[in-house]
Amino acid sequence: MIRVLIVEDEKPISNMIRLSLTKEGYLCTCAYDGESAADFLEQNQYDLVLLDVMLPQADGFELMEYIRPLELPVIFITARDSVADRVRGLRLGAEDYIIKPFEIIELLARIDVVLRRYQKGETVLKTGGLEIDTRSMQVWRDGREISLTKTEYDLLLLFARNPRRALYRETIYERVWGEEYPFGSKAVDIHVQRMRKKVGWDNLLKAVNKVGYRLEILP
Repeated sequence: MIRVLIVEDEKPISNMIRLSLTKEGYLCTCAYDGESAADFLEQNQYDLVLLDVMLPQADGFELMEYIRPLELPVIFITARDSVADRVRGLRLGAEDYIIKPFEIIELLARIDVVLRRYQKGETVLKTGGLEIDTRSMQVWRDGREISLTKTEYDLLLLFARNPRRALYRETIYERVWGEEYPFGSKAVDIHVQRMRKKVGWDNLLKAVNKVGYRLEILP
């Protein structure tokens, strides 16, 4: 499971990010000032840091000096929108710089991009009788490669990384298609049915009434 440290002193924003990421299967910790963020980083391991600039005790730019030796990907999320601030943040080593206010779907997409760039998690994911190579985007069962479309592969990886978690159709659509879910769309159901048949997950990938789908595999 991907562990994310959210460093944001505005609790409503912090909670909104935490709830949204938790729904997507991330494990989140919140810090509300630079000093406590440094303590969390010293005592725990994380895969990604979401970092505000304007923080009590130590600001985000100062905290970057502490984070950089840890080689952790950082995304700044801040209201400071000047070119000088963006350039400074990127030169300090941040992977991205998002200006408030922002849409959560954009944040999720940028997180996906950064984590893929850092290749967080296993390179070869073994689950449900499959081997999924996240670098080459190839999938095998019993030594035989399974041909999937890009959408089917993205669906497969989403479920593989979130076992035993009921995923809403809205969440699935936003994560895979990168757009807001169109009410009444059957795209998720059609693609899930095709994908699970190809990979042999008919008995593992279950429909959840009025919700979406859940992969019945122990993490």
